[in-house]
Amino acid sequence: MTNLSVNVNKIAWLRNARGGKTPDIVELSKIIIDCGAAGITVHPRPDLRHITPEDVYQLRELTLNQNIEFNIEGNPYSEANSKYPGFKEIIKIARPDQCTLVPDSLEQITSDHGWDFIKKDLDRDIELVELLKEHTNRVSFFLDPVEDQLIGAKKVGADRIEFYTGPYAENPGPSTIEPFVRCYDIARKLGLGINAGHDLDLLNLQFFLKNVPADEVSIGHALISDSLLIGLENTVKQYLALCK
Repeated sequence: MTNLSVNVNKIAWLRNARGGKTPDIVELSKIIIDCGAAGITVHPRPDLRHITPEDVYQLRELTLNQNIEFNIEGNPYSEANSKYPGFKEIIKIARPDQCTLVPDSLEQITSDHGWDFIKKDLDRDIELVELLKEHTNRVSFFLDPVEDQLIGAKKVGADRIEFYTGPYAENPGPSTIEPFVRCYDIARKLGLGINAGHDLDLLNLQFFLKNVPADEVSIGHALISDSLLIGLENTVKQYLALCK
């Protein structure tokens, strides 16, 4: 069975569009947990477009009380500002079960590519992983399904990788799933845990997991969108059924 971690960014985005506290991200996350989700995921960004540092700390308290996993995504090299203390500082304070490192820029609407170990200084990433492991149980890297990137993740000390599934989700089928199947086998041989996420939904999730039985999927945009049509509880349960 694959664990479902629900990304609640879109709940915060809707709240921020109007201001105030509605919808209440903690209350809705509690409903998601009560439905059986294995984890909650957030991706705080320096511009605070959705998740704020305060959201992170409140959700950490909730997940600790509910005894489920908390995953914080983000770019560890993004600069702090007056309202954003920096990714590494957030990890230090919240101490999540998992942190997922994503190479997104300030201009990106959403994460659309994986970490690049081929062009980067691995020593810097090795030091980063060592630092983060003082405050989290697992470090995962958001990756494209490329063998050299998997090897790089292993070299710097990653515990898991998260496949960026956008290209598959755009056109699900044998040709687009093949790189993930191949790299799944490589990652397992390297001893890496495997997560997956980005644009997975009720229509493409089952085929993906049949071929790539990941440890965890992180789903947010599609799940929250579906909940507007069929309700939050019903939506979470439908996604959970596909993860079995």
